[in-house]
Amino acid sequence: MTKIVNSWNDFDPLKHVIVGVADNSCIPPEEPATSEKVPIDSKMRGMWGPRPQETVEAANEELNYLAKVLEDHGVTVDRPTPLQWNAPVITPDFRTDSMMTCMPPRDTLLTIGPEIIEAAMSFRCRFWEYLAFRPLLSRYFDEDPEFIWTQAPRPRLSDASYKHNYYDEKISLEERLERTAAKDFVTTEEEILFDAADVLRLGKDLFIQHGLTTNRKAMEWFKRKYPQLRIHAVNFPGDPYPIHIDATFVPLRPGLIINNPHRRLPQEQRAIFEANDWQIVDAAQPAHTEPPPLCYSSVWLSMNCLVLDHKTVICEASEVHQMEQMDKLGMNVIPVPFRNAYPFGGALHCATADVYREGGCEDYFPNQVEDPTRV
Repeated sequence: MTKIVNSWNDFDPLKHVIVGVADNSCIPPEEPATSEKVPIDSKMRGMWGPRPQETVEAANEELNYLAKVLEDHGVTVDRPTPLQWNAPVITPDFRTDSMMTCMPPRDTLLTIGPEIIEAAMSFRCRFWEYLAFRPLLSRYFDEDPEFIWTQAPRPRLSDASYKHNYYDEKISLEERLERTAAKDFVTTEEEILFDAADVLRLGKDLFIQHGLTTNRKAMEWFKRKYPQLRIHAVNFPGDPYPIHIDATFVPLRPGLIINNPHRRLPQEQRAIFEANDWQIVDAAQPAHTEPPPLCYSSVWLSMNCLVLDHKTVICEASEVHQMEQMDKLGMNVIPVPFRNAYPFGGALHCATADVYREGGCEDYFPNQVEDPTRV
């Protein structure tokens, strides 16, 4: 019997992974979900259409190099089949004039043990993104009799899924932070919405970020789907654009997490980690003060590393401070240049999705305490 799919966390030895592809990528038109993600002062506001071909080629060069580094370290690498992203998405509920990319499979696919879930994503431009991964999932299904292939309930993404007039160009950063601290986000609770990259997998515990791309209804869905697991809702009030947990709260091995110092986990939410002797360390400062051109993401992609095992991590090659910190934390660092790929959907963790890691479903939090994060 061939066992292909198995992954319960982000740090056990990685043996099989999907690495994204930048072909045909687009900057999507503004829509209710993306307008909130683009900072007010970003040069990308109002920009949309196919990404310049020279940037696609530069991104693919780095993605291909990442794939080679992984293969050189004994990891099997699969690649998705890009769609023609420069095509409209038309449903009974909405129209948007282009799609986006399949560079960041971490957003679309969530692996929990022998199961891969196609996420219920909140961006209209990403409505069909899962199709780029269907040939791979179909093959895994044919070859692995234990593989469970799941699609989360497909959201309609009608206007009811978003707060009207939520976005306001006049809003200050302080007001934005007040909103996020109050858990006031652009998405409503009309339907189940989540990006896979908002889910931190730690064996029997799933820590899910409540933010602009994942709502509480999704957490209730996970609670009912996995009664054997513990579901926790976490949020990071210091983040004015809370999208995806993997540039904010990143586990390196059992008992150790690096946390974005501008987006610290609130004290009351730390209880479960402290009760189980987990160390939460402020991440090193990014080496860059600005993201690369045509990039939505923050400079904290410096944290968005890919852990190969409990002692080995891949970091972006120019992020010297983060690599130095990893070394001090006892990690062997593999530098990989990746800034040309950042604009297409993130850094090294974003650009990959686990298929197989060694190890099983461990209980890293046996000391249960009164936990305000528990759903």
